[in-house]
Amino acid sequence: VQLQAFGGGLVQAGDSLRLSCAASVRRSFSNYCMGWFRQAPGREREFLAAISWNGASTSYADFVKGRFTISRDNAKNMAYLQMNSLKPEDTAVYYCAATQQYMPIMASRFGSWGQGTLVTVSS
Repeated sequence: VQLQAFGGGLVQAGDSLRLSCAASVRRSFSNYCMGWFRQAPGREREFLAAISWNGASTSYADFVKGRFTISRDNAKNMAYLQMNSLKPEDTAVYYCAATQQYMPIMASRFGSWGQGTLVTVSS
């Protein structure tokens, strides 16, 4: 599966932003669990959220619970990350990823990655 993340940009603290991830797949997009990660300069890539094949289950890192929402539209081969109440510490490159494993949170369990989209939150 090939992934392309987009929707990043420069926003102010407190703003909202929705990231999108377009998937190009040979088989059904619903064969894949999707995840979002981010990587800030000088830091390791960190898990943000994951969503199951049919969207019925989601999981989040504690530090984004209540602010970020992951979703998907299997008819459009799309996944999304809605980010609210953004903070300067949310500044990072955001990646979407796909896996045929069920709801992993480790980056190593995701076999396909998008190129990343930069989110910059100014104070």
